Amino acid sequence: MPTALITGASTGIGRATALHLARSGWSVLAGVRDPAAGEALIAACAAGHPNGGAPGANPSAAAHPSAAERLTPIQLDVTDAAQIAAAAERVAQSAPGGGLDALVNNAGIGIAGPLELVAMDEWRRQFEVNVFGHIAVTQALLPALRRARGRILLLSSVGGRVVTPFGAPYCSSKYAIEAVGDSLRVELTSSGVQVALIEPGSIATPIWDKGRDELAAIEVPPELHEQYGQIPAAMARGLEKAAKRAIPPEQVAIAIERALGARRMRARYLIGREAHVVAMLGSLLPDRLIDRLLRRLLKV
Repeated sequence: MPTALITGASTGIGRATALHLARSGWSVLAGVRDPAAGEALIAACAAGHPNGGAPGANPSAAAHPSAAERLTPIQLDVTDAAQIAAAAERVAQSAPGGGLDALVNNAGIGIAGPLELVAMDEWRRQFEVNVFGHIAVTQALLPALRRARGRILLLSSVGGRVVTPFGAPYCSSKYAIEAVGDSLRVELTSSGVQVALIEPGSIATPIWDKGRDELAAIEVPPELHEQYGQIPAAMARGLEKAAKRAIPPEQVAIAIERALGARRMRARYLIGREAHVVAMLGSLLPDRLIDRLLRRLLKV
């Protein structure tokens, strides 16, 4: 039975992937920050909860009582060095031969706003989770991945190819992950460890609710109102449109399983029609034309 460790498994893509892989016969270590989220994950797996099942998954596998037994929540905050070390020790002691077949670096947050108005502490928090957390977890688990000649998936985004205005903190963290993935893919060739980047478009996850909360917290000082006064409303419109285009996280979970099951993984997996369209336009259109299109779209 192959073993996978998934970070950020409390909600969204991480949760859907943990459930899908467990029901598909994987032994899953699901990294969560809150133990209550881990209990909810096991309950959903055992019950075959509709929000946890992947479209197209084998119905008998979804209801199989051993699926929940194959899913083990572990407390894992990717910014906590002690918890990362404990997760690596858990893999070394419990996985067959101390090896790890798959690491899905999924944990992430999304911070947005005009670059000038996003506090430096928020910029640092964005990178601590989305970039340095992925690197730290990967470093700690590489010995186990080498033992199993395993696979590493880094959750990027189409926003790691084409940036959206006022999304610089989030998108720049995904641009950084693209660089990490491209470099790591070559560096680990001799180890037999394969690396791939997962690049979804808009996904139906709690990130939209969090995004609205972030918008509500943006304060535009009076002296900058002429430049940025209309931005919160423009961003809210953008969030609303993106939420309507969003695809279920289970579609990403299916793509992740297929990547892990491929004889040789591709370097990148674009997921969803939106991601394919945005990536294509980003590669074909001049930058200034893209700028004009984005300004028109956001009405700024």
